[in-house]
Parts: sequence; C-alpha cells; structure tokens
Amino acid sequence: MKLLKKDRVNQMTLRFPSRSANEGFARAAAAAFIAQLDPTVEQVYDIKTAVSEAVTNAIVHGYRDRLGIITMTVRLYAPAAVEIVIADKGCGIENIQQAREPMFTTGGAERSGMGFTIMESFMDGLTVRSKPGKGTTVILRKALQARQEV
Repeated sequence: MKLLKKDRVNQMTLRFPSRSANEGFARAAAAAFIAQLDPTVEQVYDIKTAVSEAVTNAIVHGYRDRLGIITMTVRLYAPAAVEIVIADKGCGIENIQQAREPMFTTGGAERSGMGFTIMESFMDGLTVRSKPGKGTTVILRKALQARQEV
C-alpha cells in the first residue's frame, strides 16, 4: 500500500511518556483523529487494536524498566487511508525478522509474543525499522472502505 504525500489531507503528532496508562490515551487519540474519515466501527476497532500493540511494545520492550518518550504521528490520506507511525528511542530490536515471528518475545513468560502478528492481521501494511541502542519505528497502514448504505 503506497500512500503519496500529495494525497495527505491531515496529520497530527503526539509525544507522551512510556507509561502503561498512556496506551489507552494513544488508542483513543488515534481513533478520535481518524473519525474525520468516517470509518466503520470495525475499522476503528482494528486501528485501536494495532495502536495498542505498537505502543505496548514500545513501553514493555523498547524502554523496559525505564521511562522514555513515545511519538505517535497519524496521517490521513484521500480518499480514505490512514498511516500511523509509532516511534521510541529505546533499546531497539536486535533481529526484526525474529521479533516478528509469532510467539517470540523478550518480555518474559507473561507476554504472548503476538504483538507484531496482531498488528499485521488488523492492518493492510506493517513496516518495522529498528537499530539496537537507537530505538524502533513501527508504521501501520490501512485503507478504509466506504460505509454501506442501509
């Protein structure tokens, strides 16, 4: 899914501390911002779920036992597509391919290792960029379908 800058109709950026309480804030903020594209309830649910997973990964894996800053940028494209970029300056991912495999986790036994798999299943596109010691950027993309007339 290729989104062109010329088709961008709106954008917002938030920066917030990597506190677990802010995961819900990020999810709600993304949903409120994309509302202007008139998505379906299912599309909003999908986006909120993917944002939750990406932000939780930054909190749990990126910053581990310390606070840091997470940046979330939401871009809207005509006629109806969204791109969400979630970035941290945490520890980074040593092996992205391995991290994207289902059930792989660095978060201990209480973590399922399904974050990237869930993001991928709810979105049309997922890109992960990371450098050990520098941080991780997750880019989520989704085309929104027109609502069905009742």
